[in-house]
Amino acid sequence: MIVSDPWFYVTAIPAVLIYGIGKGGLGGALGIIAVPLMALTIAPTQAAAILLPILCLMDVFAIKEHYRHADYAQIKLMLPGAVVGVVLAGLFLSVTPEAGLKLLIGGLSLLFCLQYIASRNKVNKKPRGILGVINAWFWSVLSGFSSTAIHAGGGPASIYLLPLKLDKVVLVATMAVLFGIINLFKLVPYTLLGEFDQTNLLTALVLMPLAPVGVKLGIKILHRVSQDLIYKLCYFFLFLSGSKLFWDGLAF
Repeated sequence: MIVSDPWFYVTAIPAVLIYGIGKGGLGGALGIIAVPLMALTIAPTQAAAILLPILCLMDVFAIKEHYRHADYAQIKLMLPGAVVGVVLAGLFLSVTPEAGLKLLIGGLSLLFCLQYIASRNKVNKKPRGILGVINAWFWSVLSGFSSTAIHAGGGPASIYLLPLKLDKVVLVATMAVLFGIINLFKLVPYTLLGEFDQTNLLTALVLMPLAPVGVKLGIKILHRVSQDLIYKLCYFFLFLSGSKLFWDGLAF
């Protein structure tokens, strides 16, 4: 039996499309909006469980389109930390205060947006050597953890990747491949936590036809707008989603 509340689909349909557009062409920060939007009508954990199989299907389309352009050196650097984050989230998901996680991710996202505004006219140097590795691991662990908890890994990953000033196609491709792998790892804790019940899986199946539609829309947008606009949109959505998460954490 699927979720029957019609208001759920009022939020779920745009949430799935928005996530698909983000995967297809606007980076991971856009997708962070999906769970908070769906959580207006159902529990956040149920929203995340319904979304995960849909995200895995989106990954197939996004990776097929973008895998040739991904920066695999960055993926190799980020993936171990992200997997550690997935494991930590799986171990502590049932006891981690949801409000605390939202405050943390929302606050960091807002701080990064402020940093972007303050440094737009400055030449930013990315950390190198051991500092670069530590920086990559820190944001990757946080990305894996928050991605597992509320599918909000795009924010922390953006905090690490955006200052690298990658080409827009490389940026989106790297995010697509990275989170395609992370989402496969996330299937394990969600299964062990019993989140894939009949209702959640059937509801995900009903929404799955929207997955390729959203990804294709994102791909079209990617190739029709400038790189500068892509970055501005990423920061804009990071600000919106960070504000939403931070406010929800305060109001919890």
